[in-house]
Amino acid sequence: MKKLIFLLGVLAACGMFTAFTLMAGPFEDVVSAIKQGDAGNLSKFLDNTVEINIAGKNSSYSKAQAEIILKDFFGKNQVKSFELIHQGEAGGGSRFGIGNLTTSGGNFRTSFFLQKKGGGFVLNELRFENK
Repeated sequence: MKKLIFLLGVLAACGMFTAFTLMAGPFEDVVSAIKQGDAGNLSKFLDNTVEINIAGKNSSYSKAQAEIILKDFFGKNQVKSFELIHQGEAGGGSRFGIGNLTTSGGNFRTSFFLQKKGGGFVLNELRFENK
């Protein structure tokens, strides 16, 4: 009987872990894309207009332009690591993250902002500032 209860407990814990893993949302997906330097996956969350700041060069881009800018950035700066150091929520359900990005081209303080739009979240600002 004790073995059965233990086995059920283990299975329940594994099931809960799987459920939490499957429930990864846009925020976690953006963090993962940054960690991998994956502009393609990151672009899935881009809003129609995105503000991007790379090393002091700040501009607003269309979704298509932003994807090209991000592919170029990650092509020139291969990601070694990304450590999320702070995350939070802003008004209206928006979320933000701040972290340290280490790349082959240098280190960047990275921040991003996800805004609630319709039934989901869109990435409307990305910053890669030299450290």
